[in-house]
Amino acid sequence: MKNVLIVGIGGQGNVLASRILAQVSSEKGWHVRTAETIGMAQRGGSVASHVRMGDEGEYVYAPLISRGMADVIIALEPGEGFRALPYLSQNGLMVCAQTAIPSVETTLSNKIYDGHPYLDALRWQSPHFLAIDDAKLCEQIGSRKVLNVCMLASAVAASCASVSVSGQSVSKQPFGLGDSITKDDLVHAMHARVKPQYQDLNEKAINAAFAAVRSGDTLCK
Repeated sequence: MKNVLIVGIGGQGNVLASRILAQVSSEKGWHVRTAETIGMAQRGGSVASHVRMGDEGEYVYAPLISRGMADVIIALEPGEGFRALPYLSQNGLMVCAQTAIPSVETTLSNKIYDGHPYLDALRWQSPHFLAIDDAKLCEQIGSRKVLNVCMLASAVAASCASVSVSGQSVSKQPFGLGDSITKDDLVHAMHARVKPQYQDLNEKAINAAFAAVRSGDTLCK
């Protein structure tokens, strides 16, 4: 069983990312269930998308991930990543975008919102951590609208038994999604879920994210 939790602010594309992941599962013949927990999503509130995949032939009975059971958390925003941290498993992978985006609650409080303390906490409290320079990556791609696909691809790229850190191969025990999902799986599922006019841009996002992770152009733990 693989459990993936995607968290962010309304409008960042959580739901599409979860649907692409569910499409991958369906194409592999895995049983899959998804669910969203949404708080004022259309007004910049928190959104969490749960994806549970029976990658070893299991039947998925319930769509929501329990605390401490997420193999991967994909955080499109640091504060939401910190909020979701209790769901991460003991060998789980936290992949987090560095750009802080204030939620509606933060905006209404008139407080200065700084994402760096959340990133530091995630770095030290997550068993496996990957911080994505999303501003740089999206600038390279030419659009911030594909952040969700960039982050999903980054999680898939990092989820392997052997990763490349600063250009050197480092052997590790499998974590996150392991090697159960490939880049080709992701590209194929994206084409099934994204409108034709946006497919090239999203494929560029997948390729750029894989390249960044594999080259070590990220903050890893």
